[in-house]
Amino acid sequence: MANYTTADIKALREKTGAGMLDVKKALDEADGDQAKALELIRVKGLKGLAKREGRATSDGLVAAEVVTTEDGQTGVLIELNSETDFVAKSEPFIALANQVLGAAAALATENTALVLGSPLTSKKQTVQDAIDAVSASLGERIQLRRVAVVSGEHVEVYLHRTNKDLPPQVGVLVASDAKAAGVAHDIAMHIAAYSPMYLTRQAVPAETLATERRIAEETAVAEGKNDKAIPRIVEGRLNGFFKENVLVDQAFAKDPKTTVGKVLAEVGGVVTGFARFRVGA
Repeated sequence: MANYTTADIKALREKTGAGMLDVKKALDEADGDQAKALELIRVKGLKGLAKREGRATSDGLVAAEVVTTEDGQTGVLIELNSETDFVAKSEPFIALANQVLGAAAALATENTALVLGSPLTSKKQTVQDAIDAVSASLGERIQLRRVAVVSGEHVEVYLHRTNKDLPPQVGVLVASDAKAAGVAHDIAMHIAAYSPMYLTRQAVPAETLATERRIAEETAVAEGKNDKAIPRIVEGRLNGFFKENVLVDQAFAKDPKTTVGKVLAEVGGVVTGFARFRVGA
């Protein structure tokens, strides 16, 4: 029988995130040698990378960083996915997320291919190499799903845990001018809860607006509304669409009697951009 203890199994599981049976098999094969067992787990994982390519990665975490620039601040938000929440909360996965975030923040680009191909500081490997190595060790597919970048005089970050035992699952960046910096955190929390699609009405794509208008008209006709009343009904329903999907038109989370736009007007500030990620959404 291999010379190892329950504590050895626990330590190797925490270090690699691998399953109980995989850890025990590796320790058996390595005759209890932790370093050799770790190597065996990694080798086994690397062989399985191709098999894991098609697996769904619906768990994971979001992470963000704000850097100071000549013109103000730039915020970078990433979503790094895993197959299970067990891996998402493991130390190797969280450490990998910090490495990926650092590379993304250095580039300040939303192009995931560029981030994946970029070299990691002090290591002769790319971000993709690091992801593959951790994927091999943990036995799950890991994917950098997306990156968001916003810039402004001030950038606020809000990361929300939907489960206290897991890393943040919802991340928000809000870029604003200096006047709105004092309310930016509350607005970031609002965005996390209310999921706006657009910053202003002008930001809604013309084709989206045309579709919403057509649906509103067809619905009014199907409901048998008076022809003369239909234009007014359509405008009312479009306003409802704006109130639900446009940030400045939404009822403010902290005080539903006002809107985000009015909160900004009170401080004389503006939000210039935002990004919101929810893991798996």
